[in-house]
Amino acid sequence: MKLFRYVGSSGPEYGIVEGDRHYKAVGQGFSFEKGEPVDGRVSYLAPVEPRQIIGIGQNYRRHAAESNSPAPEFPIIFFKNVGAVNHPGKAIVLPRTAVTHKPDYEGELAVVLGKDCRGATEENALDYVLGYTCANDVSARDWQRDWGGSQWCRAKSFDTFCPLGPVLVTADEITDPNALHIKTTLNGEVVQDWGTDDMIFNVRKLITFASTDTTLPALTVILTGTPHGVGMGRKPPLWLKAGDTVTVTIDGIGSLTNPVE
Repeated sequence: MKLFRYVGSSGPEYGIVEGDRHYKAVGQGFSFEKGEPVDGRVSYLAPVEPRQIIGIGQNYRRHAAESNSPAPEFPIIFFKNVGAVNHPGKAIVLPRTAVTHKPDYEGELAVVLGKDCRGATEENALDYVLGYTCANDVSARDWQRDWGGSQWCRAKSFDTFCPLGPVLVTADEITDPNALHIKTTLNGEVVQDWGTDDMIFNVRKLITFASTDTTLPALTVILTGTPHGVGMGRKPPLWLKAGDTVTVTIDGIGSLTNPVE
C-alpha cells in the first residue's frame, strides 16, 4: 500500500495512492482501507511526523571511498533534528545566519519503524518496519567538517534539511530493502545512480545495531546512508545553490523533488 499525507478538512490526514488516483484512508493505527476519492489537487506532506531521526554515515562502500575513508567497522550513527523535516515540493532553504558555503545533497532510503523496537535481531528486524520512503539528507559540509564541534548533527539539522516522501510504501510491498535502485538528479542531471545492495550494513543490521539496549520509539525514521556521487566527492565539488532542483527516486516508492532557496 502507498500512503500519502495531506491537509484535509480536519488537519493532516492519510490517503491511499493507486496509480494516479487518490483516496481517503479509513481506519486507525496505519490499518487503513480505501475510502472515498480525494477531490482536487493533492498537496503532499511528509508521509510521517518522526519521533526521532537516526542517520547512518558512510554506509555505502563507494561513498566511503569517495570520502577517502575506510569502510567503518560498525555503523556510524548520528541524530538529525526532527524540526528539519521537509515536505515534497517545498523549498530547501539555505541558512541565512549560520551561512553554509558547502550545502550538499544525499539521496537516501528511509526506513520508518511502526512499533517500539528494542533488542531486535537480524532475523526479526524487518518485523518492526512500517514502511519505506525517500529522503534527502541535506548536509552543510563546512558545518560538518570544520564548525560543528566534531559531530555531524548540527550540519544536518537546519530547518528544511530533511525532505521526506512522496509516499510511505508499506513493508509488505518491499520484501528486500537492499535490492532497490536509488537515483538523485540535480537540475535534471543524474548525480547519484546506484543500488541499495552496496550498503556496508544492510537494513536488518542497522535496526539490530541501533536498538541494542536502546528503545527506538514507533515512527523512528532511519536514514540508511547515501551512495557515491555526492557534491563533496566531485572534482570540482558540486554544491547546492539557490534555484537548483533536487530529485531523489527509489524503485517502488517514487520521486521526491525539492527546489533550493
